[in-house]
Amino acid sequence: MKRAIVTGGAGLIGREICRHLLNEGWEVASFDLQEGPEGRHVHCDLSDEASVVSAFADLEWDGLDLLVNNGGKVGPIDLSLAKASLEDWNGLIASQLTGAFLMSRAALPLMRKNGSIIMMASTRALMAEGGDFAYAAAKGGMIGLTQALAIQLGPKVRVNAIAPGWITDAQDLSHEDQAQHPVGRVGRPSDIAEAVVYLASAGFITGQTVTVDGGMTRKMIYAD
Repeated sequence: MKRAIVTGGAGLIGREICRHLLNEGWEVASFDLQEGPEGRHVHCDLSDEASVVSAFADLEWDGLDLLVNNGGKVGPIDLSLAKASLEDWNGLIASQLTGAFLMSRAALPLMRKNGSIIMMASTRALMAEGGDFAYAAAKGGMIGLTQALAIQLGPKVRVNAIAPGWITDAQDLSHEDQAQHPVGRVGRPSDIAEAVVYLASAGFITGQTVTVDGGMTRKMIYAD
């Protein structure tokens, strides 16, 4: 049986990734501070080296086929540069970018041939609203990490990134919310989970960032 670790498995996207992998017959472990509804829960603070080491020791697996670096703090994303604290900055960088580094390093000895690492980046690494600069920097760093590790770890391990756009499970979205996407709707967690399943088995794809945003980053927007 193939084995996968998904960080942030208790979150919106992480839950759906775990669910999809389980449905595909994978054995799944969710590394998170909170217990999620899908897969085996392993308590882990992604920003803490000792916690990551302890989590892998608790897992007691002798092989791994897929690591999805999905976990990490999301906010705040409305920071003023003049007022942002070092704690604000370090909190996002540590849980997102440093967490991806720590998890990838710890997972490497377990990785089987044709293994896969998937980084969860964001379209905020490609376009920004300004106040999201710390989050955007962390996600941009994950794209750079993806490219470098794909070269270093190949051919045994493939490394790719997914850059989600607006992903939600909300049901009360307006027509305008949906229509601004070229595909005609806002993204759902299942859209990201399907991309994970695809990349996990796409043996000739590595070092790439797959943007899953309904076409929004390709849409030109003019002021009225």
